[in-house]
Amino acid sequence: MDKTLGIYIHIPFCDRAKCPYCDFYSVPYREDEAEEYTGALCAQIKRAAPGAAGRKADTVYFGGGTPSLIGNGLNKILDCVAANFALAPGAEITAEANPGACPAETLQELRAGGFNRLSLGMQSAQPDELRALGRRHTPEDVTRAFGDARDAGFGNISLDLMLAVPGQTRDTLAGSLDFISALAPEHVSAYLLTLEPGTLFYKKRGELALPDDDGQAEMYAFACRKLEEAGFAQYEISNFSRPGFESRHNLKYWDCREYLGFGPGAHSFFKGRRYYYPRSLRDFMTAPRTLDDGAGGSLGEYVMLRLRLAQGLGEAALRERYGRGLDIFPADRLAPLVGAGLVRADRVSLKLTRKGMLVSNSVIGELIEALREQTEALGEQTESHSSGEK
Repeated sequence: MDKTLGIYIHIPFCDRAKCPYCDFYSVPYREDEAEEYTGALCAQIKRAAPGAAGRKADTVYFGGGTPSLIGNGLNKILDCVAANFALAPGAEITAEANPGACPAETLQELRAGGFNRLSLGMQSAQPDELRALGRRHTPEDVTRAFGDARDAGFGNISLDLMLAVPGQTRDTLAGSLDFISALAPEHVSAYLLTLEPGTLFYKKRGELALPDDDGQAEMYAFACRKLEEAGFAQYEISNFSRPGFESRHNLKYWDCREYLGFGPGAHSFFKGRRYYYPRSLRDFMTAPRTLDDGAGGSLGEYVMLRLRLAQGLGEAALRERYGRGLDIFPADRLAPLVGAGLVRADRVSLKLTRKGMLVSNSVIGELIEALREQTEALGEQTESHSSGEK
């Protein structure tokens, strides 16, 4: 049994308006509400700790929202985590931050408080694209925040980059990628803009100047190539890092390992079950409860999550975990995917090619269907339940 555990803390506050593309739960920041929420979070962490006795937290991730808005409040919450869960030596402790809302003093406090990884929501290095995305920071803010983080002692910094955003061209994307290369972070999350139902962008999707499918594919391939030329290895569909700087917390999701989430909208996978808190700040602070999301860790779910990784599915790990190897996929169903250059398969592993990563949802869907046909006895157990965390 794995004796480690990941912990996700959701900080649902944003400064002023919500970004028009964002589907994560958030509310406008208010200092008094943030203080009340900090207390409610710590209370929930204390309640949950006895059920995880004997487990060490080796990753803690503060996502949002904009966690950096509450400043030293993050240290209070981290202290509560450390007091109630055993933190493994060298635990990865991450805070997300908005480049326009993380003063140098805040970064120094976070580093002194035990945070050792920072994720900056850059999104673009082009002012016009930032405005189109509803971001209120500038490229200069990114440079300042990055430098302040380095000065504070952060040796593990990740930058977010959005692809195929309104008005983006190959040239503007190249400029953002050159900007990233010049800063030299340890990690980059480069993901295609997705129009999520319920967001402002989804409502206005007919008015947005977005590239077509071919244009998106070209930008994704271009970004992957440029990042690799800059020394970043692609280890997941949307994630790139220098050697040894992969996001250990997010790898827990993709490897179907256990974690506890706290806060409105936060999901957990623990002791074989998935559950989550409703997306309501007031409910979390007054009458916190979780809703069941079914069993987790099935073979089908593992297949779906692992195929997001460049390593893909390993024969040895499958046999150790489920008693079945890559024979779960019939050869006649794999052959067309291999022939189309979407999948690479041998006796050791099964993985998506970069071409396959571009259409990962449909390719993984076909593989899950093949799994169902090959192993009918699994039935509903092959249904996947994604964590939904960042």
